[in-house]
Amino acid sequence: MTVRPSHALESAASVPLAPLRVEYSGARTTDALAQAGTLAVIGFGDVPQAHADPRWLRVRLHGSAPVPLEIWRTSGHVTHGRDGELAWSSDGEYAFVALEVDEAAHGGIAGAARHAYASLARWSHASPTPHFLRIWNYLDAINDGEGDTERYRQFCAGRAAGMNGMFGSAYPAATAIGVRDGQRVLQVYALAARVAGCAIENPRQVNAWRYPRQYGPAAPGFARAMRAPTASPQLYISGTAAIVGHASHHPDDLLAQIDETLANIDTLLSVSGSTAPLYTASLLKVYVRHAQDVPIVRDRLHTRLGEGVPLLLLEGDICRRELLLEIEGVHGG
Repeated sequence: MTVRPSHALESAASVPLAPLRVEYSGARTTDALAQAGTLAVIGFGDVPQAHADPRWLRVRLHGSAPVPLEIWRTSGHVTHGRDGELAWSSDGEYAFVALEVDEAAHGGIAGAARHAYASLARWSHASPTPHFLRIWNYLDAINDGEGDTERYRQFCAGRAAGMNGMFGSAYPAATAIGVRDGQRVLQVYALAARVAGCAIENPRQVNAWRYPRQYGPAAPGFARAMRAPTASPQLYISGTAAIVGHASHHPDDLLAQIDETLANIDTLLSVSGSTAPLYTASLLKVYVRHAQDVPIVRDRLHTRLGEGVPLLLLEGDICRRELLLEIEGVHGG
């Protein structure tokens, strides 16, 4: 076996990556999986769970039919497999990894989250793509419970215990949304890379990982965005809502929440050094608490951003009960 000098390893690690290609598509799942370079295919709602391919995941959130697939593509040769309960795929530059954890097997949502993140940590330590850029978390009944017994707060406590310092203070971008299917199964999936990205915080907001104790026993462990380690600019935007400082704003005003959320995202783009506005080169996923609000949200976003921005609108519960929507996305690339 040839041992590469350490300086050669450092040089390889510093080489920027080609941007991941992310799209919303009406393609059939089998066709999307068959295309060269497909790293992951994510379906939503009632799309059939008909594939054993580790690159396939169905998220239990519904939207206005028909809901497109979300497809991740790379320019490399993708291999895939399973490692116990973890499903993974990789081209050596990027990796998709996912797992589903039965809460009952781990004593509830806190134990499930701890197990999920400890599993991700073990996977990353053995992976050639150890740097998490973006993590998604979906759990049932996210707002159930009062005070520190609220399920989202319990999830955050379990996540922090499972992380066990694996990110230091450079957390990845992330989303946590509530599903409504009554299945106490935590879904976690992630995008990782060979090269570390750069966490971006929002000066309009307190860093989530520095939230005061009033929001629970453990602060949410995520960055507001992640600048990808790519040759051309690409930004992964965390789930973003109408929060300024650490307080929710406009609790009963949907349109004002949309505008405040867009102001937060615009600030992230500015801080990240992006010279392209949100309405160009963006792909957005929008979580809406009330089904009747979906057309209002769609119309407002089209008015603010134009109709050329791909939108995927899904019905889901936001981590704070007073928040009516959350927006995440990919910008650039």
